[in-house]
Amino acid sequence: MSAFGVEIPPSLICLFEPGVSKQSALEQLIVLTLRAGIVTNETAFREAVFERESIMSTGIGAGVAIPHVRIPEVAKPTLAVGVSRDGIDFGTLDDAPVHIVVLFAMPFGAHREYLVLLAQVISTLKLPGFRDLLLSCNSPETIAATINSM
Repeated sequence: MSAFGVEIPPSLICLFEPGVSKQSALEQLIVLTLRAGIVTNETAFREAVFERESIMSTGIGAGVAIPHVRIPEVAKPTLAVGVSRDGIDFGTLDDAPVHIVVLFAMPFGAHREYLVLLAQVISTLKLPGFRDLLLSCNSPETIAATINSM
């Protein structure tokens, strides 16, 4: 069982380059999600992600951001993960750089499933040493193995 509640394939994981901006990081995760084939309208998905972020930063603190959308154009619950060793200025509540970004792409109406997955992701990221373990990974494959083997 995956530590995040759903299996995350390496194709939905990226290591961000040093100096990546918040917008670029979100765009990279959007592209990975689009490649997964679960979004029926690319424009609607991209706009929903950036619109949600413009309302309030999804940087929740402790080096974590959880951008999220629930729209009809998403066919099935999907998570994309990005890791930044250097950190990203995400405008978080604690003003700390973000090192782990988990993009939630959820179908409209999947409120309960979203809350269950969100709770699972947050509790996993709070485990002592887990964030450091992800930051020590050198590839999407090792990140996926770390998340999916717990």
